[in-house]
Amino acid sequence: MTTRPVARGVTLSSQKPEPSPSRYSGLMVTSEAIANRLRSMFLVRYWQLRGVRMGSGVRFDGSPIITLCESSSVELGDRTRLISSSRRATLGVNHPVIFRTVGPGAKIILGDDVGITGGTICAALRLEIGNGTMLGANVLITDTDFHPIESSERRYAQVPDPKPEHTVTIGSNVFIGTGSIILKGTTIGDNSVIGAGSVVSGRIPANVVVAGAPAKLIRTFSVSPSLT
Repeated sequence: MTTRPVARGVTLSSQKPEPSPSRYSGLMVTSEAIANRLRSMFLVRYWQLRGVRMGSGVRFDGSPIITLCESSSVELGDRTRLISSSRRATLGVNHPVIFRTVGPGAKIILGDDVGITGGTICAALRLEIGNGTMLGANVLITDTDFHPIESSERRYAQVPDPKPEHTVTIGSNVFIGTGSIILKGTTIGDNSVIGAGSVVSGRIPANVVVAGAPAKLIRTFSVSPSLT
């Protein structure tokens, strides 16, 4: 470092000022975003090659777990986002997003703009989620009981044969709160809200809030015409 006098008691330094810490943090954020995008692109291609059908703009944050039974399928609509990393989820996740078909010909179908954080989706026959629906952290949705009711068969029996009335259908713009469980045979209408930690079975109408175990009606609400 050199200095030169310019006035009595005043000096100038030729040393360059240190870069602002915010400059480095900005570079780190940008690098992380690029790395996340590249990982997502790799995972999209990886699962496409393994038979998962995807629309455009699908995004993965962390690697999901996907297991397909014979002749079954998983379909992800445009701009689906699956968060399997606690780094990317405010509440964290107990495990990665899991899609699992447990019966031949079973289908898991997600519409456009669906968001899932650390959820488990398991289908023996058919499970469908509508456009714009959001699943809070660690939600479980299934259309099977996995084991028979009869105790003599329960330990070693296969997954019971699915019936049409066991399918699960979740409408559009539904919000399912963290830790909720959606059981076989459930239908949830458009725009409805499922409170955190709820256990849901049966028919839930559109435009309602339900919560509890078992879930019960809390209130109804109207929806702006622009959202219908």
